[in-house]
Amino acid sequence: MAKIGIVGGGIVGVALARALSSRGAEVVVFEKETRLSQHQTGHNSGVVHAGLYYKPGSLKATLCAAGRVSIRQFCEAKGLPYREVGKLVVAVDETELDALAEIERRSTLNGVPDLARIDDVARLREIEPHVAGIAAVHSPHTAVVDYASITEAMAQDVRAAGGQIRLGHEVTGLRLESGRVRVSTPVSQDVVDRVIVCAGLQSDVVAKLIGADASPKILPFRGEYWELAPERTGLVNGMIYPVPDPRFPFLGVHFTRGVYDNVHVGPNAVPALAREGYDWLQWSVKDTWESLRWPGAWPLAKQHWRMGVDEISASLIKPLYYRKARRFIPELKSSDLTHKSAAGVRAQAWGRAGELLDDFAVDQVGPVTVLRNAPSPAATSSIAIAEYVLEHYLSKAAA
Repeated sequence: MAKIGIVGGGIVGVALARALSSRGAEVVVFEKETRLSQHQTGHNSGVVHAGLYYKPGSLKATLCAAGRVSIRQFCEAKGLPYREVGKLVVAVDETELDALAEIERRSTLNGVPDLARIDDVARLREIEPHVAGIAAVHSPHTAVVDYASITEAMAQDVRAAGGQIRLGHEVTGLRLESGRVRVSTPVSQDVVDRVIVCAGLQSDVVAKLIGADASPKILPFRGEYWELAPERTGLVNGMIYPVPDPRFPFLGVHFTRGVYDNVHVGPNAVPALAREGYDWLQWSVKDTWESLRWPGAWPLAKQHWRMGVDEISASLIKPLYYRKARRFIPELKSSDLTHKSAAGVRAQAWGRAGELLDDFAVDQVGPVTVLRNAPSPAATSSIAIAEYVLEHYLSKAAA
């Protein structure tokens, strides 16, 4: 029976642990924090993506389609909340109609269930009475969940199958020993047959421990959310999204009714000053310096500096953020945005030439498998990602 170590206690790492332990592998999850889902898994909008945006045939598209079905089935089996609140991607003027048509084309090829194109403003207002726009695509089965609760339920399955989840165990060393891997933390030493790294914001740091290529590097982007006042949540029935700019891997500020009925507005996308920098006061000289001296830093800044200035300005000046949101709901008042709720930091992978990676990326270094880039919709796709990694990288170990 293979012994497999997993680095990272987010939803992807725990989903892999669950898949492996259910097949009889001896599994140990190493998580540096004192609880699971501390970072990306526990700091997102909770959306189960239906696959509207992704390039047909990409890993994103394929794993998202399989993952949303698996997440729904898991929630039903465990009695966890799963709410199909629906999503509108809205074109507010004619300049966005071509991009909206591309979203419709991709959605159709990706098999988004019951997708509808809406060109009748009256029909648009039936779905979202307060929205402004001239056309939209509607995904009625896009859902919201609590990913932290899903991760905890998966962890229970791991433990029930005999697997270990070690909290407060930061992996500081990975060393090959006679075809196996020694996993070192400040409080433990383990030798395992295989290792899977699902370290999110720290994925490139952990990859270095085993001698993997320095590229892609992680560039942390913080996404900040404003909370809609409870008495004004009636402005939004489900989700209202903009037509995304295809040049960027970010969707833009949008409205989402959460699984517990709060409505948040956001996120934006600003460079974080630390890998785990959830506000402007959290910063790391080391993380910032490493980003600035990366070869891709200046090509990226040259290409996207205008977007950066715009996003940072909206982060620091509430009226600018409010203006972005009000574009979709004219009735919105600045006072309706009551406070900033918990921000998230996205582990955005970027290459040496400044390119932002948009699809899943996996490295293999001997018996170590490293998920180098697992962007949104990674939470939606987590169970499918686990199956994919087992099939393509760990089939011998899983057997």
